[in-house]
Amino acid sequence: MSSPEKQSRNKDYYGGALLVLIGVSAAYAANSYHLGTLAHMGPGYFPFAIGVLIAICGILLALTAKKQNAGDEAALVGHHHDIPDLRGAFCIILGTILFYFAGEYFGLLPATFCIVFVSALGDRSNSVIQALVLTAAMMIVSVVIFWWALQVQMPLVKWGI
Repeated sequence: MSSPEKQSRNKDYYGGALLVLIGVSAAYAANSYHLGTLAHMGPGYFPFAIGVLIAICGILLALTAKKQNAGDEAALVGHHHDIPDLRGAFCIILGTILFYFAGEYFGLLPATFCIVFVSALGDRSNSVIQALVLTAAMMIVSVVIFWWALQVQMPLVKWGI
């Protein structure tokens, strides 16, 4: 008779728990600022709202996480299960750094291109064409939301300092 395989939570469960922790921490920290109302937002309103939304997403992620058998993880990762895949983390960090410098020296559109395109390449299932389509869509969204609707004081395109 064979023993039942050991079951463990997958990375979605732990990722969700981390998001809850980060979201609750952000909402708590935002309480030290004046929140205001929806019509007259204070400096703490946006960080508080984002913290709550992050916590809600974390709860949903953790609740939908499936238990997996201990042997399933090796099958999902493949033959190189001892070596962590750092491509996603590297691309997200690089995209964020590029966003900062592109935003500072070239404007909103180049900065949006940098963060979305480079971060999208972190997912091995995305092709370059898919990353470009996603980037184009997010550039349109960023212009509509940040430049037009919120009137963020950042030029769409600029050159130099």
